[in-house]
Amino acid sequence: MHSEDMDRIVNEYTLPASGPMTTSSIPSSGAPALPLDAYDRRFYGGMAVLIAMIVFVGFSPSFYLAPAFHRATPPPLRIVHGVMFSSWIVLFAVQTALITTGRVRWHMRLGIAGAVLAAGMVGIGSVVAVLAARAGHAAPGIDPLVFMAVPLFDMVVFTALVASAVYLRRRPQTHKRLMLLATASLVGAAAARLPLSYHIAGVPLFYAFGVVDALILMGVLYDVVTRHRVHPAYVWGGLLIVVSEPLRLAVGGTQLWRAFARFLIGL
Repeated sequence: MHSEDMDRIVNEYTLPASGPMTTSSIPSSGAPALPLDAYDRRFYGGMAVLIAMIVFVGFSPSFYLAPAFHRATPPPLRIVHGVMFSSWIVLFAVQTALITTGRVRWHMRLGIAGAVLAAGMVGIGSVVAVLAARAGHAAPGIDPLVFMAVPLFDMVVFTALVASAVYLRRRPQTHKRLMLLATASLVGAAAARLPLSYHIAGVPLFYAFGVVDALILMGVLYDVVTRHRVHPAYVWGGLLIVVSEPLRLAVGGTQLWRAFARFLIGL
């Protein structure tokens, strides 16, 4: 990236309160209004913390705190998978913190490592999905061959969102929304493991979809409140995630998919 491009992006992230990006503010009763970029930093920082909490709680019994829950140590490949996907959640929180503290140049440099990590995640995530189907693992009541479409579609959606975010990295308002959507799209696996997924929904898969959709809705509502419109990144990126949820189950139930799934698992 040319130095003038980096300077322009840094300036867009760090405009003063009188700048064109930050003149809007949210009124609050009895308290002075903050610049819009200050609210953005609080919102995206809060979303990073919320996502990290969901992932930690969801995977604590089977991964993070497995010994405390008397669970067996995961096999090496799943440990690598867990470390890589956990690293993405941590990286998202760190990147958000760097923007919040004005360290935009560090954020942009660390983004290179994020792109490499994302590519590795897609590879290992796809392998783990195939091996899980081969071992007969699936959400309760769903055929493993059908269920394999769920994590594989996750990788397709994640790839599309991250690739779009990287391509549009010179447009900070679009970039940060796409990165939030990409990270939120991964939360379903953790949400399906939350205790509430069994006690409220009864079907963890659909509860997982609901949690992901709720995260998307929070971003949409934030835009409506702060900008009185929804950013196109949330419209198209959010639709990609939401439409893919029933689509992956519909595709997974077709004979064509079953033949493809059997080919992948070597049956």
